[in-house]
Amino acid sequence: MAQRIISSIEGGQPQQAEAFPSTALEVIGRLEDALGARRLALLQARADRQARLDAGLEVLSFRADTEHLRSSAWRVAPIPADLLQRRVEITGPVDPKMVINALNSGADVFMADFEDATSPTWANLVQGQLSLRDAAHKTLRFTDPTTSKEYALNATTATLLFRPRGLHLPERHIVINGRASSAFFTDTATCLLHTARVLLDQGKTPALYVPKLERAEEAAFVDDALALIEEALGLPQAGVKVTVLLETLPAAFEMHEILHALKNRIVGLNCGRWDYIFSCIKRRRADKDFISPDRSEMTMDKGFLRAYSQLLIQTCHRRGAFAMGGMSAFIPVKGDAEKNAAAMAKVTADKEREANDGHDGTWVAHPGLVEIARSIFDKKLQGKKNQLDVRRDDVVADAAALLAAPAGERTEAGLRANLRVGVTYLAAWLDGNGCVPIDNLMEDAATAEIARAQIWQWLSHQALVGGKPLDAARLKNTLEEETAALGGRRLQEAKELFLRLSTDETLAEFLTLPAYEQLRI
Repeated sequence: MAQRIISSIEGGQPQQAEAFPSTALEVIGRLEDALGARRLALLQARADRQARLDAGLEVLSFRADTEHLRSSAWRVAPIPADLLQRRVEITGPVDPKMVINALNSGADVFMADFEDATSPTWANLVQGQLSLRDAAHKTLRFTDPTTSKEYALNATTATLLFRPRGLHLPERHIVINGRASSAFFTDTATCLLHTARVLLDQGKTPALYVPKLERAEEAAFVDDALALIEEALGLPQAGVKVTVLLETLPAAFEMHEILHALKNRIVGLNCGRWDYIFSCIKRRRADKDFISPDRSEMTMDKGFLRAYSQLLIQTCHRRGAFAMGGMSAFIPVKGDAEKNAAAMAKVTADKEREANDGHDGTWVAHPGLVEIARSIFDKKLQGKKNQLDVRRDDVVADAAALLAAPAGERTEAGLRANLRVGVTYLAAWLDGNGCVPIDNLMEDAATAEIARAQIWQWLSHQALVGGKPLDAARLKNTLEEETAALGGRRLQEAKELFLRLSTDETLAEFLTLPAYEQLRI
């Protein structure tokens, strides 16, 4: 075993030893020893593939070497009883107030999100681990310091799942052999340490969402990491279950393979639509035939997004796995009945499409949307727990459909919305807030990624935006106009970083990597 030096942040948060006890650090160290080099090799393989895509040396398609997996008959392991009904799932950050409100929301599942909805300040991560620990033990309480209002868990709550940060992200507060640990290892091992055994003792299933996988080899890596954690913590083999967020373009061509790599523990795939749009722009950044229109034009009812969601349903149900619908970003609009009605109509149409297509459940971003989504799925399912019997044999695995260029316009309003959303969100993220309502939409890291990737793409290809080619001078002027009235303690830093990432010669792999270097809290 490699020599390990494990340390937490100097002068860290008062509760860090409680949140990240020595057992957690030891398990994280074991993961780094056994799998750290393999994780880095997988990330390098992503970069190497991107270079081939940029050079036109590779075109994304279904794998020839795994055709036998796609054509043969096999199914994933049976889904545990407590995960058989997931009609409505709510997601959000891991602070105690949010955790309590989400668990009390009436949703079937709450996915506590350490990734896109949480700014990874050390304080947020420490509090998040303790919140989930206490939620699993049913002891979580919170008193609002401003209003003195007290929050506590109901007798009956949603099923608790969590989403760790992706394979690409570091955690600098835990250092092993002089290098920042993997954020995925850190979040997953620690959360399972705090929650898995108590959930099992309650007759429940410890489960998590896995984000941003691109290939079957990455799914196999996750399976091995979870097996090591189970061994280290004395948990049943394959007792930890996973749902994979299908939110990258390469993964759309490897749905069967990802399910097979995790077949003993996977429960389903989820249409992570916003990250998927971002991934499509990023992975096809050199393709002049794939210039995205305004974000509002890319909807799940048409084009490449419809092809992806339909194929996901067919693939999952063929293998006995759930096909979860995605997130509608709309939230209730207070004080404007007309705007609220319009937003709720869009949510309703989105959820009706998912239910009618055969999805087993869906996501919402706000407790106020739980009943709308539930009523739609209740009506469609008519007493069934899910739609695993909906085979969708009519769907064809069509690479051309998955790669089709989206139709729609690039407008001045779309450019301005991207700048406003991107900078506002980034300023909040740098200030410690990872989930932000902007213009009556709930924005997180995924939608901010779309904003800056689109601008980079439009600028790089000199695309027509509002009828005129976008250039750097126009971008800078528009940025100043759109941010002149914005506030936020980290606004200037956010503007500078967002502009740099939007104008760099190479599109950065993830916004959160350079932003993490500026996250001082």
